[in-house]
Amino acid sequence: MIAELVGNDTTRACYPSLKGKKVFVSGGASGIGEGLVEGFAAQGARVAFCDILDGPGQALAERLGREALFAPSFHPCDLRDLSALEAMMAQVQDRLGGIDVLVNNAARDDRHTIAEVNPEFWEENMAVNLRHQFFVARAAIPAMRAAGGGVILNFGSISWHLALSDLVLYQTAKAAIEGMTRALARELGRDGIRVNTIVPGNVKTERQMKWYTPEGEDEIVAAQCLDGRILPADVAALAMFLASDDARMCTGHDYFIDAGWR
Repeated sequence: MIAELVGNDTTRACYPSLKGKKVFVSGGASGIGEGLVEGFAAQGARVAFCDILDGPGQALAERLGREALFAPSFHPCDLRDLSALEAMMAQVQDRLGGIDVLVNNAARDDRHTIAEVNPEFWEENMAVNLRHQFFVARAAIPAMRAAGGGVILNFGSISWHLALSDLVLYQTAKAAIEGMTRALARELGRDGIRVNTIVPGNVKTERQMKWYTPEGEDEIVAAQCLDGRILPADVAALAMFLASDDARMCTGHDYFIDAGWR
C-alpha cells in the first residue's frame, strides 16, 4: 500500500541544492506528509518531522533511517498545544542546527455541518488547520534570518476553490492560509525567505480512501483534466522544486497540484 501511495523514488528529479538542507515537515507520519518526508530524505536532506501519530511516526523514521543518507528524526507533538509546539521546534532546531526549509503540512479535514459548529468546535478546527502554521513559521524564522534565507511552504487545499460540501471550517482555514502566505512573503522577502502555498487536489492517501467508494474515485477523475489519481509523491515533487534553488525567484504565490480538477 505505501509503495503505491508514495510512488517510485527512481522517477524523482534530483536537486543538488537540497542535499544537506535542514528540512522540517509537520504532520509527516502518514499520507502526503509521509511522501514529503520520503522525498526530502531521498534528496539527501537532513529531515525532521512531527506528528500526533506516535507509532507511524516512529516506524517511518526507523525505515528511512535504514535507507536515507541522513536518518530522519521524529518528534511527537500535538500542534494544538502551543507550549508543546514551541518546545518541539526548539528541539528540532537543536537536532538539525537550524531550519532551511519548513513544510507546514499538518491538517485534518473532518466533515461537519453548519449546525454542528459551536465556539469550541470552531477553535479546535482553527487550531488544527491554521494557527499552528503561523506559530511554527514564527519559530523557524530567526534561524532562517541568521542563515541568510530559507523557504516556507504552507499547505492549502483545493476544497475551498471548489466550494465542496460539509467542510466549512476546514475551507475557512485553508483560504486564510493563502492570505497568510502572501503576507509572510512580503514581510520576509528582504531576509531572503521565500513563502509559497501548495494547493493539492484530491490526493490518494489511506485517510482519503475512507471517504470515497470506487464510484466516488471515478467521479473525481472525471472532474480532472488528467486521468489518474494524484499520489503523495506527486505533491512531494512540487514541494521539492519549490524548496530548491531552482525556484529561487518563486514566492508569494499558490501552486496547484490538482490534475486540473474543476
